[in-house]
Amino acid sequence: MTKKELRQQLRQWLAALTPEDLQLRSAAACRNLCSLEACGDVDVVMIFLSMAQEVDTTQIALHAWSRGRRVLAPRVSWEQRRMLPIEITSLTTDVQAGPMGLREPVEGIPVPVSEIDLVIVPGLAFDEMGNRLGRGRGFYDRFLSHRDFHGRTCALAFQEQVVEEVPTGENDVRVDMLVTDARVYSFRQE
Repeated sequence: MTKKELRQQLRQWLAALTPEDLQLRSAAACRNLCSLEACGDVDVVMIFLSMAQEVDTTQIALHAWSRGRRVLAPRVSWEQRRMLPIEITSLTTDVQAGPMGLREPVEGIPVPVSEIDLVIVPGLAFDEMGNRLGRGRGFYDRFLSHRDFHGRTCALAFQEQVVEEVPTGENDVRVDMLVTDARVYSFRQE
């Protein structure tokens, strides 16, 4: 199956989720993530600000703030084709819809990539080797390839987004962990 076909198949599946299923399953995935020992020793976590058919990351931000952690979210620089990690302290006052409809931080100075301990990564499909299929623009692959990033990466998804094999290219970056509403996968060799 090609990347395009896989994206189309998973977009259709995600679009069929009811708001209730989305909420319940998001809560389960976030509980699984927040209970991980690997997430307990981070000071700076970068989350994605969920779109309509993605795991809702609200609980991860609230959990991190309740433990005194710094929470970052990406602001997209479309001209430079990159993401800038911006600290947020609220999901209401610090976030708004950007020019392409993505929620992103309203303002802020980018945090150095080297300070990030954990990046929560979105995607459409994942396999059991840590490969991910994003939305096709390569923003996360470029971000995670930054020479100063030395933190961990954790994808967050629904179990049905785990497929037998994700087609990959030379610029695709694998994740260290994958957390779904049903299971936790670890790929990183410590």
